[in-house]
Amino acid sequence: MELDIQCEEMSPSRWAELLTTMKSCKTIRLDDCNLSSSNCEDLSSVINTNPSLTELKLNNNELGDAGVEYLCKGLLTPSCSLQKLWLQNCNLTSASCETLRSVLSAQPSLTELHVGDNRLGTAGVKVLCQGMMNPSCKLQKLQLEYCELTADIVEALNAALQSKPTLKELSLSNNTLGDTAVKQLCQGLVEASCNLELLHLENCGITSDSCMEISAVLRNKSSLMDLSVGDNKIGDSGLALLCQGLMHPSCKIQKLWLWDCDLTSASCKDLSRLISTKETLTEISLIDNNLRDSGMEMLCQALKDPKSKLQELWVRECGLTTACCKAVSSALSTNKHLKVLHIGENKLGDAGVELLCEGLMHPNCNIQSLWLGNCDLTAGCCATLATAMATKQCLTELDLSYNPLEDEGIRKICEALKKPSCNVQQLILYDILWSSEVDDELRALEESKPEVKIIS
Repeated sequence: MELDIQCEEMSPSRWAELLTTMKSCKTIRLDDCNLSSSNCEDLSSVINTNPSLTELKLNNNELGDAGVEYLCKGLLTPSCSLQKLWLQNCNLTSASCETLRSVLSAQPSLTELHVGDNRLGTAGVKVLCQGMMNPSCKLQKLQLEYCELTADIVEALNAALQSKPTLKELSLSNNTLGDTAVKQLCQGLVEASCNLELLHLENCGITSDSCMEISAVLRNKSSLMDLSVGDNKIGDSGLALLCQGLMHPSCKIQKLWLWDCDLTSASCKDLSRLISTKETLTEISLIDNNLRDSGMEMLCQALKDPKSKLQELWVRECGLTTACCKAVSSALSTNKHLKVLHIGENKLGDAGVELLCEGLMHPNCNIQSLWLGNCDLTAGCCATLATAMATKQCLTELDLSYNPLEDEGIRKICEALKKPSCNVQQLILYDILWSSEVDDELRALEESKPEVKIIS
């Protein structure tokens, strides 16, 4: 049994009702429910008396250190079998870490701990690392984003990594680590016996200086499938170093996020080689990099290579124009694997989208999700888009937000949605002005086709 409630104010009567239900739940999710430490006392009792409970998610509640202390009393009971604990943005401080350390040391069932967006600080996380080093700890996933960590945390983290072969996912994004600390961390990861599968280091103050060490992790950890170094100023020179590791035969990367990394079209030669030859790579994010049309054309050429298995490409806000759309269309008509294309916030214009639709409607194209928000589109391209929607049954999600389509364009899109051959299930239309008459038509459409969700 699963209890999944979000964004609900809990009255005493409602809480009492839910407590009865919780006694038999395997999963409890109560994000954004205005819970406090007093609710945690009740939850501790639930943990203690419900041995089937394996997941507890309490993100974005004002639990505080007192609340976590109550929870941990339940977590430390022998009957507890909890595997996943989510406490993101719960107003915790370093004081909670001593209590959580006790749980890590004594509760081998706990495999996931998510405590990001709490002011734990370096001192607090050092205490957590002590708990991780206990032989009883079997932690597999540790999420420490926005925890106010500094470079001083790395020695403790490396010691924990050395003693924890079970660890598979480590997220340290949005902490002020810097190149020196990231180099030390990577050296520790290379030496550690853990089989890391996910490493997130977004917005950690990384430059090209630490990319050689990250590259070494990619070469030496064939288990690593998900790397995110977005929002770091690694530049073209740093990307070139990363690609040395990414192109190594032992690297099995599947998901690579490089958003806002100060990349230019100069990086696209290396990226194209990666896309065309690394058959494990299925998702790449290059959002907010100045790739320009010339860079995008190189990427499209790589997508046409039979060895490319890329399924998701994110190139939002990359300085693209109509000029690259013929190349994108050609890639769409050739690549059978690509399912998600985020190309919004580029000046494609109506002419560019008309070209994209030619590739979209090709029998080889299997696009399921297409994002065209803020692309300078008008009603002029909506007839062609409507034809694509009505004929391409694999297309289930379309984003046209922030484009001045007006009544004329929205009506054409609606006509396509009404057709039985159209399989679009989610249409996203943020910040588009239309008349009350068109609004009535959209609501009527949702009623007649309940499987369609229009988000505006």
